Amino acid sequence: MSGRLERDALFPTLLAFTVHDIKNSLGTLLELIRQFSAKRQTEAGDLGLLEFEAVRINHSLMQLLVLYKVGAHKFSLDIDQCAVLDLLQEAVDQQARLSTLHEVELRLDCTDELQAYCDFDNIANALAAVLNNALRYTRHTVLVSAEQDGDYLQIAIEDDGAGYPPHFLQADLTNAAELDWVNGNTGLGLYFVSVIAGLHKNAGRCGYVKIDNASRLGGARFRLFLP
Repeated sequence: MSGRLERDALFPTLLAFTVHDIKNSLGTLLELIRQFSAKRQTEAGDLGLLEFEAVRINHSLMQLLVLYKVGAHKFSLDIDQCAVLDLLQEAVDQQARLSTLHEVELRLDCTDELQAYCDFDNIANALAAVLNNALRYTRHTVLVSAEQDGDYLQIAIEDDGAGYPPHFLQADLTNAAELDWVNGNTGLGLYFVSVIAGLHKNAGRCGYVKIDNASRLGGARFRLFLP
């Protein structure tokens, strides 16, 4: 089976998994709306949860649309030079309000001089989606950092939560069929960033993603490598 046929066959599965994730978020939103109606008084924390779920839905739909375009050969990267600090700051800014509402310390560690050649918008959105997930599972702190690692730019998102479950660590992140969608985990986000990373190529090298539980904070560690 050709790569295109494999992607065409996979899309209905991705659609079903994404609908499942969206359904869970909508269920949370509906429950909060019911609570608001009962109390007839809004509270900042509840509004924060509403925003959190709305952001998740937005990310899921955006990722699904991009994956559809990739599968339909209607997607192309917009590669340009950018400051890595700006890239990370964009992802952090998208999630800063949520980190405040969840009382999570969001640290950023990157030098001003570090440069990248990438699709700024898609990489920033992909990192924001991973960061959004980290904010769900961390306890107190999330660290976003970047450094040059040989011929690759390495971007890491680390937390102090319980870490990735074993079946996630063993899965091929480029194969959607191996990710856990049933338990409400954001397998779509990891698959999405793996696809976007793989589209970045330079001098025979491709971007890729690694996950482990070797965070300097004691929890999960996500790493994106761009050539």
